[in-house]
Amino acid sequence: MKIILIRGLPGSGKTTMAKEYAAQGYVHCEADHFFERDGEYHYDATQIRMAHADCVRRVMRALDEGRSVVVSNTFSQRWEMLPYQQLAGEYDAELRIIEAKGTWQNVHGVPEEAIERMRARWEWEEE
Repeated sequence: MKIILIRGLPGSGKTTMAKEYAAQGYVHCEADHFFERDGEYHYDATQIRMAHADCVRRVMRALDEGRSVVVSNTFSQRWEMLPYQQLAGEYDAELRIIEAKGTWQNVHGVPEEAIERMRARWEWEEE
């Protein structure tokens, strides 16, 4: 089993990359899925912790089924990846972290000021 984490700012291509893995059989999870209802995106900042907890639960469910997973979230700080890194250890799953660096328009309309705040707190992977 594998866990692939795709991190990047809004509009960097995370979801597009994750969909390519999903086409290969990976279970695609992201916190944004929590806010999708009947094909529409309804973001509520007050529920962001619940969205991330739901994402971790969906990853665990997939791993329980013996399936590989791709997770596409911003992960601007390294600690945000920790629950998935711990799951990789618990399930003896290979872990890979990919950084999306594209520059497309973000599909969820995240304001540029918010993206700049994320960019300012970005933590690079340690080599």
